[in-house]
Amino acid sequence: MKQYLDLCKRIIDEGVWVDNDRTGKRCLTLINADLTYNVDQGEFPLVTTRKSFYKSAIAEILGYLRGYDNAADFRNAGTTTWDANSNQNQAWLNSPYRKGEDDCGFIYGKVARNFPKPDGGTVDLVRKVIDDLHQGKDDRGEIITFYHPGAFHLGCLRPCMYSHHFSILGDTLYLNSTQRSCDVPLGLNFNMVQVYVLLALVAQITGLKPGKAYHKIVNAHIYEDQLELMRDVQLKREPFPSPKLTINPNIKTFEDVETWVTVNDFELHGYQYHEAIKYPFSV
Repeated sequence: MKQYLDLCKRIIDEGVWVDNDRTGKRCLTLINADLTYNVDQGEFPLVTTRKSFYKSAIAEILGYLRGYDNAADFRNAGTTTWDANSNQNQAWLNSPYRKGEDDCGFIYGKVARNFPKPDGGTVDLVRKVIDDLHQGKDDRGEIITFYHPGAFHLGCLRPCMYSHHFSILGDTLYLNSTQRSCDVPLGLNFNMVQVYVLLALVAQITGLKPGKAYHKIVNAHIYEDQLELMRDVQLKREPFPSPKLTINPNIKTFEDVETWVTVNDFELHGYQYHEAIKYPFSV
């Protein structure tokens, strides 16, 4: 929680105003931020200075692992985060590749589960990494990437947190996640949860111990219509102690994650929070 608040203060104190073409808004922007989550110590990085809907963040990462490409599937999993990008993004609405209502196109997990090969066919990056880790194998390239510049036009949104690199030391699993762009008041709250859960969940289904998760953000920003709420409301609040997260121990395989696991298999304990803040969302 302290890392999050410190980053928000850094952006306000050191950030530079940048015009964003996609949204038509200005952003107070900082380049390079590094966060570390102590998954090994069970320190769940959930924001407490406003109410955080952590289950929606978990539903989204489950959808990525399953390769979802439709907002309806994400909704059924427990999140509405793709409703706007699939149905309100004018460039995507005008795209000849959009298949209809709720279609997200070739995004995130859909890319990772079907990464195109230059000589034909695809590679399931998620399955490859999970299988390797389950065997205790680390080839220094256990990377799940959602980033495919040649296919950006086939989806409604480029990936923001685009790479997850797993590493094994002894019997312990580590994760380095890289994010090209981050809406700190809204998105980072989700992304911190997702990095933590991804390491904890993958460690559990591969029989490894979770270690540290390292989260690199390249472009961290606060939109101009979010600044007042962050500076004058959220940063004035005193944070509560971090809650704990437990994952259903019956989740033992990747097939479990693909089939029956829901957000209800992730239980939060001791979550104290301030009232919600309705930050504007930029499509």
